[in-house]
Amino acid sequence: MLYGAMKVTIGGPLKLAFRPWVEGLENVPAEGPAILASNHLSFSDSFFLPAVLDRKVTFIAKAEYFTTPGVKGRLTAAFFKGVGQLPVDRSGARGAGEAAIRSGIEVLERGELFGIYPEGTRSPDGRLYRGKPGGLARVALATGAPVIPVAMIDTEKIQPPGKVVPKLMRPGIRIGRPLDFRRYQGMEHDRFVLRAVTDEVMYEIMKLSGQEYVDMYATAMKRQLAEAAKAEKEAGKTAKAALARADREHAEKLRAAMEQAERDRTEQRRTDP
Repeated sequence: MLYGAMKVTIGGPLKLAFRPWVEGLENVPAEGPAILASNHLSFSDSFFLPAVLDRKVTFIAKAEYFTTPGVKGRLTAAFFKGVGQLPVDRSGARGAGEAAIRSGIEVLERGELFGIYPEGTRSPDGRLYRGKPGGLARVALATGAPVIPVAMIDTEKIQPPGKVVPKLMRPGIRIGRPLDFRRYQGMEHDRFVLRAVTDEVMYEIMKLSGQEYVDMYATAMKRQLAEAAKAEKEAGKTAKAALARADREHAEKLRAAMEQAERDRTEQRRTDP
């Protein structure tokens, strides 16, 4: 009921304002379980995709969105529940991965749609990164549900990371044909099978999105970018300190030269007849 209300109050205005174009809606089954595996460019991906579908899509979100105290926290929790997000406790040895798998299986066992981002996090630069083999593949093999590849297009241009006010432009959503992995059922603990399933899905997403593929995890790239930014910041501090030191030394030399010149002039006046 809350999801339906949010669908009207958020989904309707969202489609009206941004007018997203969609291809492949016929690939989403009218009923029964299915996994929507999408690339992840923006925070808004979890709103645009459900907005264009008639069926409810359940995604997972970090538990902190649901447990923050205060009025703002309660409103945030109500909002995420309303748009079909499930809280996932990231604590514990394997944390979010195991929680996401359990949540996904429960959603699919109810005959519903489960949405997941195989990259595990938003792309830091608009490219498509290597899919993580744990969540998507294990849920697919444990349930036998078809995997539907989805490509979100240009959503990062609407609301880049760190930007609050979105830019009005048309994003795209391209939905591919369902992939059947039931031939691998019972092999959800075989890491080679999990890798193969994940790579096949990522290949289909790449074809749909037209993104450049990067054979590394997005989380690793984010760490590299953060380390590079930190190093650049430290280098900037070092350069600034060196410049300030050079300025001080130059000022001291200039002052010493001026003082010496003044002494020379004084001495010259004494010796002049």
